[in-house]
Amino acid sequence: MTINITAIHAFNDNYIWAITQENEPELTLVDPGQAKPCIDYIEVNDLKLTNILITHHHGDHVGAVKALVAQYGDDINVYGPATENIPLCRYPLTEGDRVDIDKPQLSLQVLDVPGHTAGHIVYVNDDVLFCGDTLFSGGCGRLFEGTPAQMHHSLAKLKQLPPTTTVYCAHEYTLANLAFAQTVEPNNAELNEYVETAKQLRAQQIATIPTTIARELAINPFLRADQAEVQQSAQSYTGVTLCNEVDVFAAVRRWKDEF
Repeated sequence: MTINITAIHAFNDNYIWAITQENEPELTLVDPGQAKPCIDYIEVNDLKLTNILITHHHGDHVGAVKALVAQYGDDINVYGPATENIPLCRYPLTEGDRVDIDKPQLSLQVLDVPGHTAGHIVYVNDDVLFCGDTLFSGGCGRLFEGTPAQMHHSLAKLKQLPPTTTVYCAHEYTLANLAFAQTVEPNNAELNEYVETAKQLRAQQIATIPTTIARELAINPFLRADQAEVQQSAQSYTGVTLCNEVDVFAAVRRWKDEF
């Protein structure tokens, strides 16, 4: 069966992911932060909302949950991180748990990825990753609740996924992230090529998301603390000796916050 994953645009730059199966009405939503775009999508496409997957507790990811359950029935399955306060969460999840959905036919593993928030989770299988605000194209989430060491460890888990994994993150931050990435790693040829591609896409109002693990390994400075140019740039920024990859990551994250 063919699984379709479609972006529902919300707020200024959020993507709510709509997962359906060809010729079937059942719908799973990932991180619905705004109700109206979801309701419009459901009504226009004559769909039946059955499942909601939440990655973390921020309002732009959970803000529509109560309205959608009120509109479409309290039998909707809401999944979310066990250690965070998720509205109407029926299935609290931690690393090692699985989410198995009949329609659309989908099986996802849960990973704990603290950093952006303390209890952030992602949903992944061999083909797709729904990563909320942990990983972006060319970037990663701000450290609102976690430490640099936690986020570096979380991203290390994602680096181990198959390179072909398609990455569905929750924001269109790519051009801003790439401008920073070029500052960190100006001699990265693949990064510079991708910048031009991304600019062309955005000029046509085409999303740069989804991305892939392979692409992010090649161009994302937050996944490249082991690379000499990233290390040298981070050390120049801080003016102090950086002893390990966590120190490099922390410096790059702080640099991006001030960029």
